[in-house]
Amino acid sequence: MFRRFAVAGVSLAATIGAAALAVAPTAVATPRTHPPHSAISTGQTVSSAPGAAVNGPSAPGTSAADAPDVDVAKVQAHLTELNAIATRNGGNRKSSGQGYRDSVAYVKGKLQAAGYTVTEQPCTSGCASGAGPNLIAEWPQGDATKVYMFGSHLDSVGAGPGINDNGSGSAALLETALTLAEQHPAMAARVRFGWWTDEEQGLNGSDFYVGSLSSTERSKIKAYYNFDMIASTNGGYFINHVNSTAAQPMKAYWDSLNLQPEENTEGAGRSDDYSFEQAGIPTSGYAMGASARKTSAQAAKWGGTASRAYDPCYHQSCDTTGNINATGLNRSVDGIAYTLWKLAVTNSTPANDFSLATSPATGSVDPGASATGTVSTATTSGSAQTVQLSATGAPAGVTVSFNPTSVTSGGSSAMTVATTSATAPGTYPLTITGTGSVTHTTTYTLTVRGTGGCTAQQLLTNGGFESGTTPWTGDTGTIGAHTGQSAHSGSRFAWLGGYGSSATDTLSQSVTVPAGCAKATLTYWLHIDTDESDRVAYDTFKVKVGSTTLTTLSNTDAASGYTQRTLDLSRYVGQRITLTFTATEDTSLQTSFVFDDATLQTG
Repeated sequence: MFRRFAVAGVSLAATIGAAALAVAPTAVATPRTHPPHSAISTGQTVSSAPGAAVNGPSAPGTSAADAPDVDVAKVQAHLTELNAIATRNGGNRKSSGQGYRDSVAYVKGKLQAAGYTVTEQPCTSGCASGAGPNLIAEWPQGDATKVYMFGSHLDSVGAGPGINDNGSGSAALLETALTLAEQHPAMAARVRFGWWTDEEQGLNGSDFYVGSLSSTERSKIKAYYNFDMIASTNGGYFINHVNSTAAQPMKAYWDSLNLQPEENTEGAGRSDDYSFEQAGIPTSGYAMGASARKTSAQAAKWGGTASRAYDPCYHQSCDTTGNINATGLNRSVDGIAYTLWKLAVTNSTPANDFSLATSPATGSVDPGASATGTVSTATTSGSAQTVQLSATGAPAGVTVSFNPTSVTSGGSSAMTVATTSATAPGTYPLTITGTGSVTHTTTYTLTVRGTGGCTAQQLLTNGGFESGTTPWTGDTGTIGAHTGQSAHSGSRFAWLGGYGSSATDTLSQSVTVPAGCAKATLTYWLHIDTDESDRVAYDTFKVKVGSTTLTTLSNTDAASGYTQRTLDLSRYVGQRITLTFTATEDTSLQTSFVFDDATLQTG
């Protein structure tokens, strides 16, 4: 959270470290699941503590009753990764540093794999020099004219890793977004998530985003919800604009736990909701407090220590994973999910809906030729609507066009899938998407024939990691010029593992191995170092194609320097494959698997 002071009646904003408090952080509380959502919606009695009976609010909405219990352990796993990113990048994730960019890459990779429309928005004015981008992710379903936005800042101060401030909000939103994708409910409205840059320097990233919106786009955002420091170890339960209409579902959830939330007076004007508020967009959000001190009345109501800061590690190096109140985090993330489901999810069939299909569903062509098909739609409920057509998943040398590009449901469009003479032979699944008030997809499978000669080529993109993280997916925060390890060549590499606790890191890339080639060889350089001393494989590194494990290495293979390793992938000639590298550590003693300069060569 951005630090704001009043000096002689003037608002002076500055980012500084809070004064050190001679108090040890409160022990992490044990997570507890929230009451059934049905208890909230029906006014049943629920328990927020052993022996405590509480009456929940009446009927906040049927869709909210189906909101999931978000797994707080998964939120904490994201915090572990953000902490590790900071450790590898000088101890922080400040907006202008590699730690922030690696944090963006980590969150982006998770969202892309889940099916979100993800955009990096460079902050081209108003941000600190070198500040990284905002990250925007939208779930592509629901009424696009009615958007509910959930946001948190992803940067830290320079003094520490920023795990409560604001890894807690960022990780809670990420896991909520992943849960939404996994549940895949029917949507009444659009949900958009934002992870903001440069908040600690003055709310600059969110201010730039809001300023970039047209008046029409601003009007689509019906409310913005902000989450900043939602796991403070001595925290309270605070809601921005607690009595506002926007805050109602957030307050209803915490009221059901008998938390008796209060107005977030400490945070007023100090986090990214202020940027939206200044633009006239309704705002609310959760917070658990920063450097202000807990009152005696609050300690009596919520527990904790009176006259002590809500977060004794605010803007300090001790803001690590040891500075997280897991109970508060759990209550916050479940309240976020409750609010999202209440506002944007519907249990009913969309009033206007349609179906989508391609005919034929497959096509085979020689390189340089085109395949054609028909994309058909039908109105399945309500009134006909305009459906915009698009395609994804096309490899290099393949383009997909539609004539017309949009249809009224019940109509059809001619689809042309064109290849070039350089298109690699293989089989390619293409995703055809129809977007109206709801979104539907179908698959068209293109086969590019070719059994003749083979042009020797290297298939992996950015195998040396020098060009950012694209097109790698998974735990892309492992990619970077990290302190503590070195590259085989260049300056960047992938550092998987190395935590010394139970963790899994995965990086994947999908490629097509052209038909007609006699051989395909994967080569990579791997350095393994470990604190394990037994000759027992506690920590492992696996290379897979699809679900097939090609090789497994472990802490027992540790050695100084890099070792070149090769695998024969000739059996996959003519196929589209996903190549995955996975490091898994047990509960203690680190093993680092550092790999670089991966190639997949055909011949």
